[in-house]
Amino acid sequence: MNNPPTAATNAPSDPSDTSDSSDPAGPPALGLSLSVIGTGYLGATHAVCMALLGHSVVGIDVDENKIHSLASGTLPFYEPGLQELLRRMLDSGRLSFSTDFSAAAGADIHFLCVGTPQKPDSPAADLRFLDAALARLAPHLDRACLVAGKSTVPVGTAERLAQFLQLNAPAGSLAELAWNPEFLREGHAVEDTLHPDRLVFGVASRQARALLDACYAPVIADGTPVVETDPATAELVKAAANSFLATKISYINAMAEICEATGADVNQLATALSYDNRIGGRFLTPGLGFGGGCLPKDIRAFTHRARELGVGQAVGFLQEVDAINQRRRQRTVDLITEMACGDLAGVHVTVLGAAFKPDSDDIRDAPALDVARMLHQAGAKVTVFDPKAMDNARRAYPDLAYADTLEAAVTGAEIVALLTEWDVFRRADPAALGTLVQRRNIVDGRHALDAEAYRAAGWDYRALGAPSKLPAAVQDQAVPTAEPLVML
Repeated sequence: MNNPPTAATNAPSDPSDTSDSSDPAGPPALGLSLSVIGTGYLGATHAVCMALLGHSVVGIDVDENKIHSLASGTLPFYEPGLQELLRRMLDSGRLSFSTDFSAAAGADIHFLCVGTPQKPDSPAADLRFLDAALARLAPHLDRACLVAGKSTVPVGTAERLAQFLQLNAPAGSLAELAWNPEFLREGHAVEDTLHPDRLVFGVASRQARALLDACYAPVIADGTPVVETDPATAELVKAAANSFLATKISYINAMAEICEATGADVNQLATALSYDNRIGGRFLTPGLGFGGGCLPKDIRAFTHRARELGVGQAVGFLQEVDAINQRRRQRTVDLITEMACGDLAGVHVTVLGAAFKPDSDDIRDAPALDVARMLHQAGAKVTVFDPKAMDNARRAYPDLAYADTLEAAVTGAEIVALLTEWDVFRRADPAALGTLVQRRNIVDGRHALDAEAYRAAGWDYRALGAPSKLPAAVQDQAVPTAEPLVML
């Protein structure tokens, strides 16, 4: 099997670095006009970054509040570094936002960045919003252009949308469709857009490839590999990548279950595995499992689509990947319950974290909040703190209690549960925290803390898949004086 092409060995330059440019907002326009349909997390990030590369960009969305917020320079979500770039691009004049689809009419490339959530009554992807967006865009496509899908969709969607375009766009076959999947990580979205591991172009013509080459010219010039393929394969690349990542996470969490049953240490196991260059250490961190708006729904949609195609057995293992992931949440509740001597009623539990991952305010399918909800239902007095996701958490789970600071959150706690691995939680002083809590009990749901430091400070530290040990002070008191061995 051929190895994939590799990027240049020199570190790529940073397109956001404009210190040597006469234009304080970024490089001069490259001559392309772009529209971005859908201005949620993906669309807003893509629009800002494409303007940063020098293109003229209009973001289109049916949500008037979202468009007003973006047009005034305010992100409706948290993403490190993006707020400043949004304002710079608005000031440059290269970025605008509108609810009017006719504003996209003159664009050379139209990027579809509409959400494809899971259907409420099925594991399938809900494509209604994507279909509706294209239906509103198509009447304005009266010249040669490229519609490039970035949304995560079931394989075969591009073919169906291409047929729709030819029938409904005034330009007919001159309005081409391609697929250019995104691979953004929340918390690293700007970096992942400007310096991606690879670009995937699912195209059907030289003209489509040429337009995408021109759009991403600065990124390609920095050495980013380009994989040119057909639209169906491009759709599958995204689904396959997310399925592989989810599988790797659930694999190490399955090993954690075995470690719990045997007294082995999953962290040491993961470290040993990571030195095998065929495996690597990324996504081998055991813990509470994955959540968010992508991995959970994407593996379910992929499994559903495979069944529709008659090849469901090929990805049947993804059901177990999903099941392992869901079990981690219940197992975390079980571990906290064990710390409470089997009864959570009235126990003050502090949950550190609400977002599904650090450096984000996204609470979609957030494991931390799911665990907090289950603890609350079991009778615990739950207090939640998260550095960025508090407003979203309060709206979604109004029955939980919330604190505005880490110190306030842990004060009086009988059990502290770290469920989202924010740096502020990693850096917390275990001795100082110990002076605020009622009891020094902590469950590390992300294997993010220094277990020995917490035990040395008198905490009973527990983590999924890690051997239980008494705090150092208790261990010292518990070790009896050895009796001399009598030889008979």
